[in-house]
Amino acid sequence: YDSYYVLDASGAASTLLFNESGNIYVNTTNGTIIQPQGSQWNISDLDPEVNYYRATLDFTGVFTQYYHPRNNTAQSGWRIMRYVPDNVCNAIAYQYGSGSCGYNSYCSMENQRPTCKCPYGYSLLDPSNQFGGCQPNFTLACGADVQTPPEELYEMHASQDFNFPQGDYERIQPYSKQECQQFCLQDCRCAMAVSGGDTCWMKRFPLGNGRKLPVTDQHVVYIKTRVVRDFYTGANGEPSPPPDSKIEHDSKLFLLGPLIGSLVLNSILFATVALFILKKQKVNRVSKAAPSPLETNLHSFTYENLKKATENFQEEIGRGSFGIVYKGQLEAGSCHVIAVKRLDRLVDEREKEFRTELSSIGRTCHKNLVRLIGFCDEGINRILVYEFVSNGSLADILFGKSKPRWNVRVGFALGIARGLVYLHEECETPIIHCDIKPQNILIDEYFNPKISDFGLAKLLLSEQSRTITMIRGTRGYVAPEWFKNVAVTVKVDVYSFGVMLLEIICSRRSVLTMEPGEEEEEEKAVLTDWACDCFVEGRIDVLVENDEEALSDYVRLQKWVKIAIWCIHEQPQMRPTMGIVMQMLEGLVEVPNPPSLMRS
Repeated sequence: YDSYYVLDASGAASTLLFNESGNIYVNTTNGTIIQPQGSQWNISDLDPEVNYYRATLDFTGVFTQYYHPRNNTAQSGWRIMRYVPDNVCNAIAYQYGSGSCGYNSYCSMENQRPTCKCPYGYSLLDPSNQFGGCQPNFTLACGADVQTPPEELYEMHASQDFNFPQGDYERIQPYSKQECQQFCLQDCRCAMAVSGGDTCWMKRFPLGNGRKLPVTDQHVVYIKTRVVRDFYTGANGEPSPPPDSKIEHDSKLFLLGPLIGSLVLNSILFATVALFILKKQKVNRVSKAAPSPLETNLHSFTYENLKKATENFQEEIGRGSFGIVYKGQLEAGSCHVIAVKRLDRLVDEREKEFRTELSSIGRTCHKNLVRLIGFCDEGINRILVYEFVSNGSLADILFGKSKPRWNVRVGFALGIARGLVYLHEECETPIIHCDIKPQNILIDEYFNPKISDFGLAKLLLSEQSRTITMIRGTRGYVAPEWFKNVAVTVKVDVYSFGVMLLEIICSRRSVLTMEPGEEEEEEKAVLTDWACDCFVEGRIDVLVENDEEALSDYVRLQKWVKIAIWCIHEQPQMRPTMGIVMQMLEGLVEVPNPPSLMRS
């Protein structure tokens, strides 16, 4: 990142001094004294006989000198004397990073200290840490509510005292204030719009470098938030009616009261008989069902509830192992939009799959794993309910028309590795996922990767490190030991991660289908073979073609290719564990050169 404060000694700086008089300055090689420059640093009333002095570079990034009277026992704590820079909120203006405060929050100077605040409709990620960033208190993502006009779902809240000057994805002019907020309302990517004069700046998550500004008529920030009534839908999924409509509705019910009352006695008889029959059927069904596998706090849904939430399983959003995934919407609860996985294979396979997935993911909790909300275990229905992840799969992003930026791909790899470390080494019961691939990595609205589809997970007992099972996984990502009828370990996931790491680095599929006339590209068809050849021949740069960002980070690029090659070693005992892989990726452990002959 760029520096946000410089003591300019023109290359002649020698020593930063904090002398016996309490003064702080830079002493140059030619003896010149250079004081920190800032309006708050002009105070020079220093007397070490009267005060104690100390100076710290605070965690906010502000270099501060404090004082404490020697003889004043009534005063508690240290007081600020002087500091630089004058306003760290405005001093940090680099285009990358979150700025002085966390993402989606803005910085202001109060009582000589920077403080962080959340925009309207947002709250702190961690209430005990105001510098940790904010999150929206609502769902805001492309594709989350495609069947409802945005005017019915969202509203624009105007504010004037802050700005996020970096991170624009669109600038439009000439545009009036009304046109600016309307454009943001219609654009599903837009989280916030800023109007200044006749210019409109469009901003999306995550919002960085936020800072407080003086209020002017020319500057207006339009914050996109969810309409409050949308969180309280009626029985049919429609917004709750306004108060006047409710009064009219109650009046009609009152007029119809005598008619309804005449039906009550007959209804009681039928209801009693129906309740008795249903209760008996439920008891019989429960007695025949297998013992519940749950030892978690997951929510138990009825089949009718999920059928209603998905509008009779209408909108298919993907296909996982053993089942189809549908999009749904709950009427209440902290997770409004859901993904419903309906298991649809043979009865015996479905039962095994259902209980495996519940027992594995039901006890997990990690930011890089898709959260399981609940389940349905009713009759022959086996259904799993997950949080809805708005940005699709890693495969959609990685193999789409445009290549994701290098720093985004780096974040994907690190997040997936953290999730696998958790599964392999940090769970009470280690879990082998068995089907790690880009299609099973979902991306949330903040571009965090989340490992999904635990249907093929092989749950290990705490004292086990190996297991013998049927071959599992997807072609191209399956470790060689699956084909040798030997016991497999967590190293099968390491192999799959190595293949996927190469896909992330190169932003291409592990196996390409060659078209007629592309025989000269045949050496690139199998990514793992091509990457090994490029490493041996010293041609790592061709793996990323003309990706300037990746090439400018060549040290990491070279290191990560070596890590991937270690991960796909034919011998599982030669592959590193995911814990070691994580340390290698983060630069905490040196990466030795892999052996030259790694493939049979």
